[in-house]
Amino acid sequence: MTESHEPAPKPTLMAVFAHPDDEAFSVGGTLTHYARKGVRVQLVCANRGEAGKITVPGMTVDDLGQQREHELREACKALDIPAPVFLDFHDSGRFERTRYDDPLAMMNVTPLDIEVKLRAVIAEYQPQVLVTFDPHGGYGHIDHLQINRAATAAFFSTGVLPYGGPQRLYFTALNVEAARGLARMGQDLDPEIYGVAENTIAVRMDVSPYRENKKAALAAHGTQMGPDSRLGQMSQEERDEMETRMLGFENFSIGGTRTPIQNWPLKGLFDGVVGGEGLD
Repeated sequence: MTESHEPAPKPTLMAVFAHPDDEAFSVGGTLTHYARKGVRVQLVCANRGEAGKITVPGMTVDDLGQQREHELREACKALDIPAPVFLDFHDSGRFERTRYDDPLAMMNVTPLDIEVKLRAVIAEYQPQVLVTFDPHGGYGHIDHLQINRAATAAFFSTGVLPYGGPQRLYFTALNVEAARGLARMGQDLDPEIYGVAENTIAVRMDVSPYRENKKAALAAHGTQMGPDSRLGQMSQEERDEMETRMLGFENFSIGGTRTPIQNWPLKGLFDGVVGGEGLD
């Protein structure tokens, strides 16, 4: 990839996450919303989820990374966004699947290594808005933490690019109540650490019109959404709660800005962003 010195042809939103399926949970509805408004939306995925857990009993996959790449491409179609860009790192895994000895596993590379690759993608696509995980990585996965660190660093270091770099950096934001919901579903986390206060949320996106897109994107990640997954083992009450919380709204906090913030909360991700007038 080479740096382009021409202005981006249209408002551009870049979402940077670690694994296939991260996008469906955190920002899927928001990506569809802006894509349908004519924004150029680009998803960047750091790895291919090679160390994921296959959650469909009896299912065998010869190359899980290749399979999950295919699933992510199908999820992007469901969200009405272009195919993803991969940074070509490896999934660190969790628990018994942790890849301590893989030099390309994200847990074994420095955030600077990830930042350098991400800077090249930012230079090529010239997004005004960058979105990534919050500093707790949603629920603390090491790859999520690594991508937050790298994307945050890239936001600040790309201000020297000829186009000026992204104007805004947003973090996905779980409010405390949503974090409590994750804890009830089995995630080992303290909701008052992993969740944020309501006055921290800068943008609350109503994505209920894209509920079916999000459902289709989640379903596309078949190896991760089978009967043995956390979602697959939910009671109907838990599933209803999850769908209300995840499929109706997506929240974002401010990670960084190069433009003044005139309103609080903001109307949307492009509120006050030069080149994004009229989108929110």
